[in-house]
Amino acid sequence: MRLSIALGAGFLCASIAAAQVEKPAEQPTENPPLQNTGKPMIVDYHCGEEDIRLAGLSCTIDDPCPVFLELASVESVGNRIFVAGNIHSSTATLSSVLLTSGDAGKTWREPYERIRLAGLDRVQFIDFENGWVGGEVQHPLPRDPFFLVTTDGGKTWQARPIFAEPQFGSILQFRFNSRINGSLVIDRGRAGESGRYELYETPNAGETWMLRQTNERPIEMKRVNGTANADWRLRADAASKSYRIERRAGDGWRGIAAFSVSIGACKPAEMPVPPVPPVDAVPTAPQRSR
Repeated sequence: MRLSIALGAGFLCASIAAAQVEKPAEQPTENPPLQNTGKPMIVDYHCGEEDIRLAGLSCTIDDPCPVFLELASVESVGNRIFVAGNIHSSTATLSSVLLTSGDAGKTWREPYERIRLAGLDRVQFIDFENGWVGGEVQHPLPRDPFFLVTTDGGKTWQARPIFAEPQFGSILQFRFNSRINGSLVIDRGRAGESGRYELYETPNAGETWMLRQTNERPIEMKRVNGTANADWRLRADAASKSYRIERRAGDGWRGIAAFSVSIGACKPAEMPVPPVPPVDAVPTAPQRSR
C-alpha cells in the first residue's frame, strides 16, 4: 500500500528547491561501448551482495534470481538515439539504465550512472540541446521522482529532483513545450485529502515546480509541442526475447538495434573452499611413552 502525502487545502504554490539526487553507480560509464552485430545486445550487469540486500531478494547459489532489462522509451535528436528503462528481477527494480548511440545504432554506451533501485520512463527533447528523462526510485514503493536533464544534446546529464524532501509518488506524465516551460502529473499512489493526482508547472526548466491542481482522478495535461517522436518505436519481440528499436521507413519499420531481455542473475558470492593440506602435512597426536 502506497503512502499518500496530504497537502494543504486549495491550490497552493509549492516552490520546490532543487537538491542533489543520490546516484550510486552499479556500473562505471567507462565500460567499452556495446557493439551492434545484428544480434540482441546484452547490457552488462553485475549483481552484488548489496544489491541483493537492498532489493530484499532471496537468491541463493543453487537458486539464483534471474535479472531482466526493461526498456520504456526511445527518442532521437539529430544523429543521436536515446533509450531509457530499468534493470529488474522478477520481484524488484534493481537499477535505472540510460543508453545512447551517436552512430545510428552501431555502438551504444551509458551517458549517466545507473541509479540503484530506480527506473527511467519517458525521454523528451524539445530541441537539439535540451532534453529530459523522467524517473523515480521504485523500491519498495515509488518515491522521490526526479529528472535527468541535459543542455548539450545528451553528452552530459544532471539529476534534478522534483521535491526537496523525500516524498512518495511517481511521474505519471510530463511534457515541456519550451526549454524552460513544462508540466508534469504526479501519482501519489492513492487518494488522500488533497487527491491522488497532482499537476505541477515549472517556469525554469524544472529547477522549481509549482502545484496547480489536485484531483482524485487522473489529470490530463494540455497538448503542446514536443510530443513523442512518431518515427521511432520500441517493440518487444517474443521470438528473439529482446526489445527492438525501430525507425519508420515508408509504410513499414526498419530495425536499428535490439537488446536482450535476459541479462544475467543475482546470487551470493561463493565462499572459497579452504585448501586440503597434503597427507604428510597433517599433524598427528604425540605417542605416549610407556
